[in-house]
Amino acid sequence: MSLRIADVEIPDSRLAKEATELIREATDDLIYHHSRRVFLWGSLQGRNRNLAFDAELLYVGAMFHDLGLTEPYRDNDQRFEIDGADESRKFLLANGIEEDRARVVWEAIALHTTPEIPTRMAPEIALVTAGVELDVLGIGYHDVSDEVRAAVVAEHPRPDFKRNIVQAFNDGITRRPATTFGNIKADVLERLTEGYVRPNFVEIIETSPWPN
Repeated sequence: MSLRIADVEIPDSRLAKEATELIREATDDLIYHHSRRVFLWGSLQGRNRNLAFDAELLYVGAMFHDLGLTEPYRDNDQRFEIDGADESRKFLLANGIEEDRARVVWEAIALHTTPEIPTRMAPEIALVTAGVELDVLGIGYHDVSDEVRAAVVAEHPRPDFKRNIVQAFNDGITRRPATTFGNIKADVLERLTEGYVRPNFVEIIETSPWPN
């Protein structure tokens, strides 16, 4: 029997089960529970917005979206979002999922820290971001009833989540600070990584080798 949380059915296909196992082994409780909540919030917001979406693709996108914060992905020079996106694509293609569907999940993960743009794209892309925004930033908090929120958090708790997720963001990107240029994760390094100086876009223009 499939699991239902807050009247949202957790996908129980072979693909979804393998995704769960992979993420459970690769991440800690913080990222695992956060990722499951992202799926649940995204699904609930999909209902609120009357969006037709593929629950399996949304689930994989939610589960993989923060994989790039974990070892062994921290020692490269690309954005952590791309780490998770690339791994999701490999996983989906290896499981016989068509390229077009895999690309939707790739885009959902790659864009989940980019405000506004995902809302103009496929529902699964929009809803991964919606789930992240609700869980991390509280955007859409009151779109979900107190009872539903309590049911989700009872199943996937968030002890000291605000502090712990910010630390997890810092741990996942502090070795590759250049990847935060132009995105919201620069705020994390500015707060937690000693010696980090945020690049300034205008200064980069002004000091470029062009004479004028």
